[in-house]
Amino acid sequence: MTIPICVTCGTSFPDAPAPPERCPICDEERQYVPAAGQRWTTPEALAADHANAWRQAEPGLYEIETQPHFGIGQRAFLLRTPQGNVLWDCLALLDPATVALVRALGGLSGIAISHPHYYTTMPDWAAAFDAPVYLHARDREWVMRPDDRVVFWGEDERALAPGLTLLRLGGHFPGGTVLHWQDGAEGRGAVLAGDIVQPGADRKTVSFLWSYPNWLPLSGGTVARIAARLETRAFARLYGAFGLHITEDASAVVSRSAARYRALLEQDQP
Repeated sequence: MTIPICVTCGTSFPDAPAPPERCPICDEERQYVPAAGQRWTTPEALAADHANAWRQAEPGLYEIETQPHFGIGQRAFLLRTPQGNVLWDCLALLDPATVALVRALGGLSGIAISHPHYYTTMPDWAAAFDAPVYLHARDREWVMRPDDRVVFWGEDERALAPGLTLLRLGGHFPGGTVLHWQDGAEGRGAVLAGDIVQPGADRKTVSFLWSYPNWLPLSGGTVARIAARLETRAFARLYGAFGLHITEDASAVVSRSAARYRALLEQDQP
C-alpha cells in the first residue's frame, strides 16, 4: 500500500493497493487529463528524482519550488512571523531536506492553501510539522485525503495572526483564498495570491480566470467583486503563482487590470 500522487496536478490520494481510475481534480474543466492519459507516482519515486529549491523573496518570506517541474508547477511560501511560521500553499514533494530546513527555521504553526490545485500532499506536511491546515469550507468537496488536522473556515476572512489575514475572493474556485500580510513589502503590505489573482508576463497587469490551462474567463461582475474586496486592504506587492510577482503598486495594478478586464468583456473587438 502506498500513497498515489497524480503526475499532472500533484494531488495525493489515500493509501491503496492501486491508484484510482481517475483524478477528480484533473477530470474537470479547471484542470485537464493529458492526451497520453492519467499517470501516477508515489512520494518515494518523486523524491528520487526531484528536489525543492528555496529562494528568499523578501525578509521573512521564502519561496519553495520543486525542480524539475512537477504537477502544475506549484510554488509554496514559508512566511515567518513572531507568532510562528505559516506555509502558504503546498507542494507535492516533502523531502528530508525540506523537513530539515523548515524545522531549522522554527517549524510551522499553520498551513493555509489558496485552492484545491495546491492541496497536493497537505496531510503529510501537516503530520510532519504537527500543524493545522486552513481550507475554505466552500472547497471541501475537493479534499481527496481527509485529515483531522484540516480546519475548514466559512467566513469571508479569517485572521491567522496579528496582521496576517485570509481573504476569500472566490472566482477560480468558490473558496479561492489569498493571504494578506500587513508587514510585507517593508510595511506597505503584501498579498500572497496563488493564482486566484495571477500576474501577467509583463508584471504590470494581473488577470482572473475560471480555468488557466483551458483559458476560460470569469464574469466581469465576479472580477469587480474580487477587486472591491482587495481594495479594502493596503498592499504594495503581490506574489502570484509560477514565479510571477507584482513588486510595486500592486493594489493599483489590480484595480486597473480589473477595469480593463471588464471593458474587454463588454466590447466587440474589430
